[in-house]
Amino acid sequence: MLTEPIFEKLQALRLYGMREGLEEQMTQAIYRDLTFEERLGLLVDREWSRRENNRLKRRIQTAGFRETALMADVDTSASRGLDRKDLRAFAQGDWIGQRLNIIITGPTGAGKTYVGCAIGREVCQRDFSVRYSRTCRLLHDLIMARGDGTYGKLLNTIAKTHLLILDDWLRDPLTSEQTREVLEIMDDRYQQSSTMIISQIPVTQWHERLGDPTLADAILDRMVHNAYKLQLKGESRRKLRGIANKTKGEDQ
Repeated sequence: MLTEPIFEKLQALRLYGMREGLEEQMTQAIYRDLTFEERLGLLVDREWSRRENNRLKRRIQTAGFRETALMADVDTSASRGLDRKDLRAFAQGDWIGQRLNIIITGPTGAGKTYVGCAIGREVCQRDFSVRYSRTCRLLHDLIMARGDGTYGKLLNTIAKTHLLILDDWLRDPLTSEQTREVLEIMDDRYQQSSTMIISQIPVTQWHERLGDPTLADAILDRMVHNAYKLQLKGESRRKLRGIANKTKGEDQ
């Protein structure tokens, strides 16, 4: 049987991994002594891996992470207040299955966003959907959605996302209208999905920075009481990198 029609049909069926695997099997002698079932199994595994990798790429692209962060590169030295065992546990995503939240706080430049994105990327590999957004950008998107009639669709998309990461939380105090928008989101997500909050503002100051005391109580009740808390410490990572680069330049 001619092989070209087989390749064409695999291409038409979008079985690109199996097509690549078959080409490899036909050109490399190491496959000749394998049984039909073994060779077929390898083709199926090739297709499965290709699809899983593509799904992961789409999840990461859809998440829109601010940084390309890897868990292996997170500095867990004692001076930062991070425990690698805790980070590994967060990377497994069990807390998302339990509909719990994570709050990451610390001074400006402490690497909060990097840690949050690293955790987010890891849970993408566990087949969870993630959406990263700076708080001000998300609020702007909601305003625009009200204007073009897609508000309900956007809220529904946010509600169905397994993990919502809100960065720069309360960097600027919210108005009453913005506070209502946040409560709308948290109402949809409470006990249904998980939220990660990244902020340089201590949790004790959140209430006063929300535009309505009554709505603030409701938001914090849904956001804080069922959350793990990570408090990052140490000097600004950007400052330390700047010093290191300057020293390196002087040495050269």
